[in-house]
Amino acid sequence: MLEQTLNFLQALLDQTGAVNFSLGNLLMIMIGCVMIYLAIAKHYEPLLLIGIGFSCIVANVPGPADVPGGPAMSALLYAVRDGGLFHYAYMGVEKLIIPPLIFLGVGAMTDFGPMIANPKLVILGAGAHLGIFVALLLAKLMGFTLSEAGAIGIIGGADGPMAIFVAVKLAPHLLGAISVAAYSYMALMPMIQPPVMRLLTTKAERQIGMGEIRKVTKLERIVFPLVIAVVVNLFFPPVAPLITMLMLGNLIKEVGVTQRLAKTAAGGLMNVIIIILTVAIGSTMAADKFLTVQTLEIVGLGLVAFLFGTGSGVLTAKIMNLFLKTKINPLIGSAGIASVPIAARVSHVVAHEENPKNLLIYHAMGPNLAGVFGTAISGGILLALLGAG
Repeated sequence: MLEQTLNFLQALLDQTGAVNFSLGNLLMIMIGCVMIYLAIAKHYEPLLLIGIGFSCIVANVPGPADVPGGPAMSALLYAVRDGGLFHYAYMGVEKLIIPPLIFLGVGAMTDFGPMIANPKLVILGAGAHLGIFVALLLAKLMGFTLSEAGAIGIIGGADGPMAIFVAVKLAPHLLGAISVAAYSYMALMPMIQPPVMRLLTTKAERQIGMGEIRKVTKLERIVFPLVIAVVVNLFFPPVAPLITMLMLGNLIKEVGVTQRLAKTAAGGLMNVIIIILTVAIGSTMAADKFLTVQTLEIVGLGLVAFLFGTGSGVLTAKIMNLFLKTKINPLIGSAGIASVPIAARVSHVVAHEENPKNLLIYHAMGPNLAGVFGTAISGGILLALLGAG
C-alpha cells in the first residue's frame, strides 16, 4: 500500500516541473526578483525592469519533462518558441518591427531643443562612445568573430533598440544575451555611472553651474527632424529605419497640428510596445541559455563598454573646458551615451547632490540626445564595415 502511494505521488510529481527545478533556475529567479526590487524600491527604470524581471522569473519555472517543447521547458518559453502571443512578441523584436516603433515613440516625447540650442555639446555625444570600440576589441581578443564583436560592442551605446537592430544584422544568434545586457545596464545606470563620474572629477568640477540655454524657435524645431532624416538616409542607410522613425515621431510632436498622433505614439502605443519588448527580453533569460560562459562574457563586456563610455564622456568634457571661456560641468559628459533620459537624469542627480542649486537636467539632455545620433553613426559604421546592409 505504501509503495503504491509513493508511486502515485511520484507520478503526480512527474506531471509538474518541480522534478526539473535546478540551482540555475533558482539563481535566475533570484536575479528576476532583484530586478523587480530595484524597480520598486529604488525606482530604477520600473517600466523596463518590472517586465524583464517578471518574465525572467516565469521563464525559469520549468515544466514537466514530457512537454512538446522539450525537457524542463517552461510554459513561457514554449509559448515564445512555438507559437502564441509571446512567440509573436519575440518575433517583433527578431524581425526588427519593435525597435523602429520604439524610436517613433521616443521621438514623439523628445525635446531636441537642448541640443539645437547648444550644438557644441554634440561633441560629448561622440566622446562618450569609446566604450563601443573598447568592448569590440576585447570581444575580438576573447575569440568572438568580428561580426559578433561589433554586435557586442554596440551595447556600450546604451541604446536598446539600436543594440537589437545591430545584433540582428551582425549576430542574430547573440540577440538574447545582447538585448538583456543592453536593457539591464540601461536600467541600472544610476548604480553604474556615479562612481565613475566621481572618480574622474573633483568636487569643484562637480559644483560648476551652467547658465540658461537660449530659446529655440518653432521653425528650428520643425526643420531639425527634416534635415536629420535626409542626412541619415543619405549617409547612414544601414540605420536609417530607426532614425527616420525617431525624426517622424519628433516632427508630429513639433508641428502642433498632429497632437492626437503624437499623444498616441508617445503614450498608448509606446506603453504596449514596452510591455511586449520587456516580456520578449525577459523570456530569453532561461538558465540553460543565460548561464553559459559566452553569455556571461557578453554581459561582462557590456559592463566594460558602459564604464568606458561614461568615463570617456566625462574626460571629453574636461578636455573641452581647456578651450572654453565658459566652463561646462564635466558631469554632463557622462550623458553623452544614448540612454534618453536616464543618463541625463543621472548627471543631474550627481551634480545636485554636490550643489543643491545646480539644475543640469536641461543641459545634460543636449549630449544625451546627441548620444542617440552618436550610437546610430557608430552602428552604421559597424554595419557598413562588416558588410551588413
